[in-house]
Amino acid sequence: MWNLPPPPGFQGLHPDKPLTAYFRHLPHWRQDGATYFVTFRLADSLPQSKLDEMDWLRKDWELRHPRPHTKAVWDELTREVNKCVECWLDQGMGSCVLRQPSLASWVTSALDRFNDDWYELDCYTVMPNHVHVIVRPLAPEIHPLESILGSWKKYSSRRINLALNRVGELWQDEAFDRIIRNEEHLWRAIQYIGRNPGRAGLTPNGCPLWVRPQWVELGWQFEARS
Repeated sequence: MWNLPPPPGFQGLHPDKPLTAYFRHLPHWRQDGATYFVTFRLADSLPQSKLDEMDWLRKDWELRHPRPHTKAVWDELTREVNKCVECWLDQGMGSCVLRQPSLASWVTSALDRFNDDWYELDCYTVMPNHVHVIVRPLAPEIHPLESILGSWKKYSSRRINLALNRVGELWQDEAFDRIIRNEEHLWRAIQYIGRNPGRAGLTPNGCPLWVRPQWVELGWQFEARS
């Protein structure tokens, strides 16, 4: 259950540390020492009709929430948009090339590549058309989350495109990311990742699923599902 002692090195959203943000289609909040729940997806994972719908949702939300926006209000938009996107992704749209174990393995290789050097990798799943990761940058002033994501995408896309004998963008440029607020949020994020294959109609062994072994020893693991 979520009321376990926090894993080593974990820090939730700290009320006394500076918080910065930049904005693209969605806000991206940053804080030194933070752990993030990140989702990135294949470039063809959503058809144009869904992208248009997502754009309409965002514009409608902005009309209903006049500026200035607080972090809590921006977080509401992020939750609304991401809820729709997650539902669409789990329908298996697009080429879903990561359904092939040999291609998904290039993503896990990318995730593992600088683990415990640039970042602490805590949990992930590689779905047919998207990836969920819980990660903590270890030196964000040198290797910020954007650089980490860029390294994962560059390493995996080069090898997957080569295996498919294709060129072009493999990954959608913008990722979804959110700072893990506290231990309860962390537990729920881990369970969300662990249950994603089932929500998408896959077996638990149908895609890579992983939790940091040191965390598993302390009880931070996927709950058994009957």
